[in-house]
Amino acid sequence: MKTDVCDLLGIEFPLFAFSHCRDVVAAVTNAGGLGVLGAVAYTPERLEEELAWIDREVGGRPYGVDVLVPAKIDSSAREGGDPIAAIPAQHWEFLVRLFEKYGVPVPDLAGENAARAARSGARGVTGAGATELIDVSLAHPIRLIASALGTPPPLMVDKAKAAGVPVAALVGTVEHARRQVAAGVDIIVAQGGEAGGHTGEISTMVLTPQVVDAVAPIPVLAAGGIASGRQIAAALALGASGVWTGSVWLTTEEAETPQTVKQKMLQATARDTIRSRSRTGKPARQLVSAWTREWEGPDSPGSLPMPLQMIVAEAAMRHLAKHAETGNEGAQQLVNYFVGQCVGMMNSIKPARQVVYDMIEEYADSVERLSALSSAGD
Repeated sequence: MKTDVCDLLGIEFPLFAFSHCRDVVAAVTNAGGLGVLGAVAYTPERLEEELAWIDREVGGRPYGVDVLVPAKIDSSAREGGDPIAAIPAQHWEFLVRLFEKYGVPVPDLAGENAARAARSGARGVTGAGATELIDVSLAHPIRLIASALGTPPPLMVDKAKAAGVPVAALVGTVEHARRQVAAGVDIIVAQGGEAGGHTGEISTMVLTPQVVDAVAPIPVLAAGGIASGRQIAAALALGASGVWTGSVWLTTEEAETPQTVKQKMLQATARDTIRSRSRTGKPARQLVSAWTREWEGPDSPGSLPMPLQMIVAEAAMRHLAKHAETGNEGAQQLVNYFVGQCVGMMNSIKPARQVVYDMIEEYADSVERLSALSSAGD
């Protein structure tokens, strides 16, 4: 399964694994793919620790980092702004009512400690905050840096190219892909609407060949609901040079996913996800839960723009995950996580390395079957 991205990045399989968990990143890299660490939730100091750990674990094998650089964010999160002060009181009040309704202890979500953590988290999606994370990343021997939610800023592209690190960018339309190429991106990730997290509405099967044709000869990775070797074979048949995966790693042994959420995923079907603004302020596919239903309900004050909704939601989700693990039924109903429609295929817990090998084996079987079909008439 050698493609041009294998040669470009020095990997055995064109299988990219996005994860917020360093253990998953290292496991996939060591199995021959390319693990990509999602960095948006980290402070520069914490990211330095995570990357140093990965460096030790992978022994020089290639891995990457993903930063979130949205094209538009609320002005309060820009330099000098105070995103905490910009959050309306009615949104904190809605959370309090929500916790009370579901019998979850009410924390001081707007307190000073929570506010300090929120300001730090909000900075990660600003240009200045992303630049700090980029600088930390490029100080390590990474082989790829990826940008999501917008065209990477020129500074990011310039810094990466000066360091000899290819730049990837996620897109949901052909127009976005052309813009990314014009910005100097080396790899395009065509992400269909089936994907978990921030995503558009065009399906992977439709989007991938259109993007491949539009940006050739730039290599394209197919993304969105990919969790099997058969889908890898289909992606390559569409002209992709590999696949970008994320959701499939959430139920691995190494994943950081809270156990309550992991069990929800194991029981979910493809119909149990929804694109909702309730976690970040932008449409992001996630598990359907009481959280998504309440934010879409008549008593909701409505989602805030990014990163204000992120501040509200992530503070709540950390609290909910903690109480869900102790058996609080209301917290278990509310808690959720980003995941794609392939959640219906995620039915068991395995080591990440085994997931890689299973996907590669199924890919080989699929190619063999197709070869047999094409030669059947000879």
